[in-house]
Amino acid sequence: MIERKIRLNIEKSLNRQPAVAIIGPRQVGKTTLALDIAENRKSIYLDLESYRDRDKLEDPILFLERYEDSLVILDEIHRMPELFQTLRGLIDEGRRRGKKVGRFLILGSASIDLLRQSGETLAGRIGYIDMTPLTALEIKPDQVTDLWIRGGFPDSFLGNSDEDSFLIRKDFIRTYLEREIPQFAPRTAAETLERLWMMLAHCQGSMLNASRLASNLSISAKTLNAYIDLLVDLLLFRRLKPYHANIGKRLVKSPKTYIRDSGLLHVLLNIKDYNELAGHPITGESWEGFVIENILSAVPLGTKSTFYRTSAGAEIDLVLEMVNSEIWAIEIKSGLTAKPSKGFYHAIDDIKSTHNFVIHAGKDQYPIAENIEAISLIDCMRLLEQK
Repeated sequence: MIERKIRLNIEKSLNRQPAVAIIGPRQVGKTTLALDIAENRKSIYLDLESYRDRDKLEDPILFLERYEDSLVILDEIHRMPELFQTLRGLIDEGRRRGKKVGRFLILGSASIDLLRQSGETLAGRIGYIDMTPLTALEIKPDQVTDLWIRGGFPDSFLGNSDEDSFLIRKDFIRTYLEREIPQFAPRTAAETLERLWMMLAHCQGSMLNASRLASNLSISAKTLNAYIDLLVDLLLFRRLKPYHANIGKRLVKSPKTYIRDSGLLHVLLNIKDYNELAGHPITGESWEGFVIENILSAVPLGTKSTFYRTSAGAEIDLVLEMVNSEIWAIEIKSGLTAKPSKGFYHAIDDIKSTHNFVIHAGKDQYPIAENIEAISLIDCMRLLEQK
């Protein structure tokens, strides 16, 4: 079993809050981690996708009151969002009897109903933990390329071969299209959404042109944006917003788009292994998205992430604005050469960034210029974790 770095955060949160929600896409390892945590506690596990477990909660107060001294794990909570009102009453009643923390561990595969429902009824009673696919800090350093090719979903990453991993990811996408998405948006056309995924894969790391994509799919721009919102809420797609500041420059206003897991991106593009990826036009954009997801898994809480681009060509792939007022400018290179573009120099002058890095595919760290450092992905993530 690969040790997940968020485990300590979950256990700390359980010792601080009566309820903790682990939010992450399906098959990211939430259930495995929750059951592992439960081994050290008196606990009960309920899978709300199981009719049998849902039947146990026909009278949820009667059932859950019997387990006041246990950690109750509620998996796939979106199946019974009405439970949140019940949990609120049980938490408040338990607090009066001294049962203040570690009551419920809630697992959800999407942010849609889960965040809205819990935000309305459990305010001040719940902590949130975002669980991403595996990151570069959770594997061996020599496995980073495999992580890039296969993606971070544990079953895919640990596949017996590249072919097995590829087929696992292909089944994952099919399951989402045929089973998962209809749970959240029953009127969504699976065939149209599959075509949209493939189009978005070809647009990896580029500006979102909603009108062009909508025209290609023969749907309205409003419908297209609703589909993209769904993929964002399912934690499968990222819209990286542009940096905004009053600096007297003409800034790009459209977001950049990314399939969040590089392994899913490669399946959508029919890329099976490193040999095929190395010669593919998407290589640079694939590496860029992979680096961005890993970096954002390590940033301090409250960090704002954007990109910077002007009409004159000044550009920064990733801008991190931290709560301590530091501004990190990061350029991403897929090769071993960490030579920043001229536009990067202009851009860091524009935003007055405090730390400037060029992340490359090698392992060395060295100065490029007086205020610019070449660095590996893993070393950059370690620096961020120390903040």
